[in-house]
Amino acid sequence: MHRKTIAELSRELSAKKISSLELTQLFLERIKQHDQKLNSFITVTEDAALQTAKMADEKRKQGQAGPLTGIPFAHKDIFCTDGVKTSCGSKMLDNFLAPYDATVVRNLKAAGTVMLGKTNMDEFAMGSSNENSYYGPVRNPWNLEYVPGGSSGGSAAAVAACLVPGATGTDTGGSIRQPAALCNITGLKPTYGRISRYGMIAFASSLDQGGPFAKTVEDVAMLLTAMAGFDERDSTSINEPVPDYTTTLNNPIKGIRIGLPKEYFSNGLSNEVAKVIEAAIKEYEKLGAIVQEISLPNTSLSVPAYYVIAPAECSSNLARYDGVRYGYRCKNPADLQDLYKRTRSEGFGSEVKRRIMIGTYALSAGYYDAYYLKAQKARRLIRNDFVEAFKNVDVILSPTSPTPAFKLGEKVSDPVSMYLSDIYTIAVNLAGLPGISVPAGFVNGLPIGMQLIGNLFGEAKLLNIAHAYQTVTDWHQQIPEGF
Repeated sequence: MHRKTIAELSRELSAKKISSLELTQLFLERIKQHDQKLNSFITVTEDAALQTAKMADEKRKQGQAGPLTGIPFAHKDIFCTDGVKTSCGSKMLDNFLAPYDATVVRNLKAAGTVMLGKTNMDEFAMGSSNENSYYGPVRNPWNLEYVPGGSSGGSAAAVAACLVPGATGTDTGGSIRQPAALCNITGLKPTYGRISRYGMIAFASSLDQGGPFAKTVEDVAMLLTAMAGFDERDSTSINEPVPDYTTTLNNPIKGIRIGLPKEYFSNGLSNEVAKVIEAAIKEYEKLGAIVQEISLPNTSLSVPAYYVIAPAECSSNLARYDGVRYGYRCKNPADLQDLYKRTRSEGFGSEVKRRIMIGTYALSAGYYDAYYLKAQKARRLIRNDFVEAFKNVDVILSPTSPTPAFKLGEKVSDPVSMYLSDIYTIAVNLAGLPGISVPAGFVNGLPIGMQLIGNLFGEAKLLNIAHAYQTVTDWHQQIPEGF
């Protein structure tokens, strides 16, 4: 039962073959049994989950159930959850109990999901490996010596290991798609503004976007339908109608135009990964898609632009953690300045401090024009590349990550090498576009993901094209040994 998809579990619940309470107990037992190896959860809300599951079963009896009613679920520990610790993977918020639910949490609660707990993550969503958490690194269920990707590695590892059927993540520069690829699951980063950011603790406000993880595209479509929508409490939320994304999944894709950016298939891409992606392209050609080479000439600007803009915004957003109002506070401060200095130096980890310092420097007098303003101009050039590309193609196909998962500790002392693992995902965030990663094969026993990029609010088409691939392949059905 634990290997079934959300769609399959929904049908089992509707047919009364299993109750939500039984399903919740099953997954809670799996967390107890396996998570000591993975470290994918920070908090498990067992009592609340069992109570919610009983209520879900009552709703089914009364005929009030929706497709997600009674489905066990987990939230990345960056989403505020009323009365439950929301730590952001940081010592700074280790004692913070959120006083309200994020809109994403509220929407999924209204859809009937049963929250099992909060998943581990890179501190304040800063990282590509999930090694930056105050609670220790998350391990990849495909090989416990390897990283699961980050920053949403806890959610990705938990779904891949069948500890939970679905989970939320956030994506600032690839933090849903990259861990989805490294863990052999499906992860969607929606259009910026498609999902409310209210109650999602900010890292880089113009880049952050929440999204779903699950085993299949069908499951992700179900979750997106529940999560998306306008929110007047979020000034970046877009007032666009939300379709039922599951209704167009099986549309034919014959004649769909798929663009292959030549810049994504050049130096830096592992030969083994390239072969996997080439095989996926052939599957699309068999399905009747038209594949053509395109150019995104400003791709090389993505990483440098991102690593000015994101740290600058992080420097601003994280200024609020000063030991005065909430969160960690140093002991016995001598004065106000000592309180600020020691609280922040003791409360933040090394990667967060690194990015705050870079961002503060980039925003400082005399450097704003030289760095931040130039990075924003580069961002516009990157966006313009996509605008031109989508005049000729429906979606863009690329690898999600240039290599398979790497070993724990392998890149900790080389942050630049770590940053380059997001080279194919960052431009999507800078342009505000939707992107999805789906399982596409294996190299030396480690999963490889294929990324599809859509135009603004093109999630329905993106999900349709990704689903078509999953109907003719079985990579997404592979489960790590022992789970």
